Amino acid sequence: MSLDVPPALLDQAERGEVDEAAFVDCVRTSLPYAWEMVSSLVAQLKVDGGEFADNQTPPPDEQHRGQLLRALASDAIRGALERHFGVRLAFQNCHRVAVFPLDTSADDRLARFTSIRGQLLNQSPELRDC
Repeated sequence: MSLDVPPALLDQAERGEVDEAAFVDCVRTSLPYAWEMVSSLVAQLKVDGGEFADNQTPPPDEQHRGQLLRALASDAIRGALERHFGVRLAFQNCHRVAVFPLDTSADDRLARFTSIRGQLLNQSPELRDC
């Protein structure tokens, strides 16, 4: 299961529209490693500036890696995180999360990061089974 959904939030979903802030809180509490990864990268981007901030350290175990996969493979979760933090997210190799600003200043760098070439250049034998 991707998220630990509180009964009240499930009731909202069954009735119709869901409050996005409640959904984001559900993501935060259900996927704390993924949340911390994204929020720390957003803070790094704000402090350091530049075109993007990324993580290149693999998660400590499969549980943490699974949180990143669930957060970034779900269009709904990923979109909610992007809207909440005001960034664009990119993902490579089961752990390399990157945050890019919403403005167009990083468009070229984002295109390079998410390109086929970028994916191939980010390969290594250690990541074969990630």
